[in-house]
Amino acid sequence: MSTTAFDISSSLIDVVETTLKDGPQVVTKDGTEATVLISINDWKVIKANKSKWRLPSDPPAENLVDVLLDPNGPHDIYIPPRGKHRRRPPFKFED
Repeated sequence: MSTTAFDISSSLIDVVETTLKDGPQVVTKDGTEATVLISINDWKVIKANKSKWRLPSDPPAENLVDVLLDPNGPHDIYIPPRGKHRRRPPFKFED
């Protein structure tokens, strides 16, 4: 169902009740979809699964390259020593 911003300002309680009964309500402004009104239970599900997706309004995620190249970044990353373990000889294939 679609609701205009004017309808919401005049009858918010009715729109909230419709949201609880029928599910999310799309709110339009000047004929363009502007936002969605959802129940708190739906919102909790979304927040619980937020790590799986991002909103366009979220700040950009840092990637590993940016973190490692940042001169002010954390430079106390532990790098384990190499070369202490014996390596197996390479496998010889028969012709």
